[in-house]
Amino acid sequence: MKKVEAIIKPFKLEEVKDALGEIGIEGMTVSEVKGFGRQKGHTEIYRGSEYTVDFLPKIKIEMVLPDSRVEAAVATIVKSAKTGKIGDGKVFVSSVEEAVRIRTEEKGDQAV
Repeated sequence: MKKVEAIIKPFKLEEVKDALGEIGIEGMTVSEVKGFGRQKGHTEIYRGSEYTVDFLPKIKIEMVLPDSRVEAAVATIVKSAKTGKIGDGKVFVSSVEEAVRIRTEEKGDQAV
């Protein structure tokens, strides 16, 4: 099993969710997060004063998937979240040693 974490632009959430649904991925956790990458935020002018926005609003999507579904999920996220502009986000894939469904006590792939 693998954990797939994607950091994307907020306005891309529905598009990513719908695209994942089309390939049969149903469960995910979504969080509103803030952060920055190489661009280190940006400068804005508000009421004539310039100020720096260090942390930009982003959406974090987390899923735990069987190994066989990871490649398709990552490709789908990249395709549907991409705008071609700075700040599109990142996708991280890491190993998950165990998963347990609390209600039924199922373990492993059956739990996800």
